[in-house]
Amino acid sequence: MTTAPWRVPALPAAARVDDLLSRMTLEEKTAQLYGVWVGAATDGDGVAPHQHDMTADYDWNELITRGLGQLTRSFGTAPVDPALGARALALAQRRIAAAGRFGIPAVAHEECLAGFTAWRATAYPVPLAWGAAFDPPLVEEMGRAIGRDLRAVGVHQGLAPVLDVVRDPRWGRVEETIGEDPYLVGTVGTAYVRGLESAGIVATLKHFAGYASSAGARNLAPVRAGTREFADVTLPPFEMALREGGARSVMAAYTERDGVPASADPELLTRLLREEWGFTGTVVADYFGIGFLQTLHRVAGTPAQAAHLALAAGIDVELPTVKYYGETLVAAVRAGELPEELVDRAAHRVLLQKCELGLLDEDWQPPSPESVDLDPATNRALARRLAEESVVLLDNPDGLLPLAPDTRVAVVGPRAADALAMLGCYSFPSHVLTHHPEADLGIDIPTVLESLRGELPDAKVTFTEGCGVSDPDPSGFTEAIARAAEADVCVAVLGDRAGLFGRGTSGEGCDVADLTLPGVQGELLDALVATGVPVVLVLLTGRPYALGRWHGRLGAVVQAFFPGEEGGPAVAGVLSGRVNPSGRLPVSVPRVPGGQPWTYLQPPLGLAGEVSNLDPTPLYPFGHGRSYTRFAWEDFSGPDAEIGTDGSYDLSVTVRNTGGRAGAEVVQLYLHDPVASVTRPDVRLIGYQRLELAAGGSARVTFRFHADLSAFTDRAGRRVVEPGDLELRLGTSSGEAREVARVRLTGPVREVGAERRLRCEADVLRS
Repeated sequence: MTTAPWRVPALPAAARVDDLLSRMTLEEKTAQLYGVWVGAATDGDGVAPHQHDMTADYDWNELITRGLGQLTRSFGTAPVDPALGARALALAQRRIAAAGRFGIPAVAHEECLAGFTAWRATAYPVPLAWGAAFDPPLVEEMGRAIGRDLRAVGVHQGLAPVLDVVRDPRWGRVEETIGEDPYLVGTVGTAYVRGLESAGIVATLKHFAGYASSAGARNLAPVRAGTREFADVTLPPFEMALREGGARSVMAAYTERDGVPASADPELLTRLLREEWGFTGTVVADYFGIGFLQTLHRVAGTPAQAAHLALAAGIDVELPTVKYYGETLVAAVRAGELPEELVDRAAHRVLLQKCELGLLDEDWQPPSPESVDLDPATNRALARRLAEESVVLLDNPDGLLPLAPDTRVAVVGPRAADALAMLGCYSFPSHVLTHHPEADLGIDIPTVLESLRGELPDAKVTFTEGCGVSDPDPSGFTEAIARAAEADVCVAVLGDRAGLFGRGTSGEGCDVADLTLPGVQGELLDALVATGVPVVLVLLTGRPYALGRWHGRLGAVVQAFFPGEEGGPAVAGVLSGRVNPSGRLPVSVPRVPGGQPWTYLQPPLGLAGEVSNLDPTPLYPFGHGRSYTRFAWEDFSGPDAEIGTDGSYDLSVTVRNTGGRAGAEVVQLYLHDPVASVTRPDVRLIGYQRLELAAGGSARVTFRFHADLSAFTDRAGRRVVEPGDLELRLGTSSGEAREVARVRLTGPVREVGAERRLRCEADVLRS
């Protein structure tokens, strides 16, 4: 028997896919363009369709005779033992392959925003904590570990990372982002992509594009971003993750910009993404996003019109389940309402990716392990390292921290003794287990309270909750005040509860009107401060909250952004002094609740001034963070210079740890452009380097600035480097410059494109 060309691994992938497509019926081609939402059986006996009020009705056994593009979240639907889940997925894949004429399995995808969203899998810190660590190599290592776990159980695609840049911290999904600066989001997000992709997992960039710029910080609200904001703030992280990270999939955003939904925008999904950036992977719909073109955006009057708009724009795969790309699409093509070439285009992309994954090879076999450990000691150690690096010491004016080992500590607050206080809304316990109260967490998640007792075994530690996270009941204040009055120091552990669509104070669909601490937690903090006992505020949150009300009244302030399963020991380690805090703010902390929406990327009129009585200056700026040791910056080398608009320039500084213990400094490079043809942010991050230094140790860091890093979108919509004066500011935050280099760019205005440099490389010489 002659082997069909599409089955021959030695042939080019494109040729194999061309041959396969030529043999497929319309129904078989469209079957590659949708997923089916399933759950793995707890006994390993395959998967079953997920019952959901927005899913379509279909006969599973009949459906898979045409083939199937994707399997949606077989692990992320209900608690199932990982080994049984892997065997159930493997059995389902064999059934899919056996049912169709071509024997092609499906791509299995899962969420992996802060770890594999599966029962008993490691819950890592949320992406906002990744940003706080300012440590891309560590994030890449985490991505690789998550990718290995996904591969071990038969998953091919991960729906992460989120590359939205925070534009308004009242938005519920701030916890899912890496921060408010596109360079930080791009470099850290790209590192995560490299980690996932190095493990063989298809990374999926989301949400493309503009989702975080929704008006009023409301989930799915229209995006008001202008052309230059969109080009210079929203898009760069995606471009970097594609060009440097090698991401193989992109998820279209739910939102619309200037009247055009992203899911129906060929300018975004085809011209920019594919023709300009050269992307060759797959574009997937956000869950039910194609249907929303009809039901929410109302740019389609029928399911067929919604399918046509999405397919023509460039969405290749309908997720999470089939409704618009199935029989509706087939009927539209048969009726001449939609060209079959659009189906062929999408099917070619999907099958090409399956070919790259080995799913078209005759000898492909799904993994079916006897046992699986998705939370091994190596994962937990990695989660601990990232959690420790991400904790930010905002203030410690009188050196109250670290706590004395034999002190009397009153721990107060609704987040101190709750394991879920460590987790974001896309963690398995917060996202799925709330619907399965009979199941245990599946992983060990030490709380701040138990971790602090372990860190300070000689201390007398008492606890009372004081109040709930969001309820208005202050009846617990009396006991909280009494416990604080008996102590030498009070540790107030306050913050968010992650949830979905209003069931939490942070998370998808949990947007807020202002940045006041939830519930009566602010009033509880007032009452604790009034006792006169020094108060250490510990925040476990998914967004920044306004803290100006307590500025100068607290003994210390510690910020952690949902730090994951090892977050309790990490926070307690900072309080005890075992961990020297090194996190830096990925988002500004406001002074007053109504001082937002605001991020540090402001042109002159976005800053404080005489034209308004409102001062938006943050209490703690982007990039801020303190340490238990001291750092001296020495021997700065940044002479005034002239370079061409295509030139480069080096600036260096030596950082010395002059304190008595090891610590980490984050050297940050900001660009200030005094005069440009359009208004520019007063400063913006263009480089950074985390330096781990032993006591007395030093390192010299050299930033290799290229003129491309000053590029922006001009009035004509071109990305250009303009001649003129620049300031390169080295600092410890966006609000504190330690050294300034002045550079003049000379020569013509230079238009730059996909070839431009996206990052500022840094060399480190240790002494």
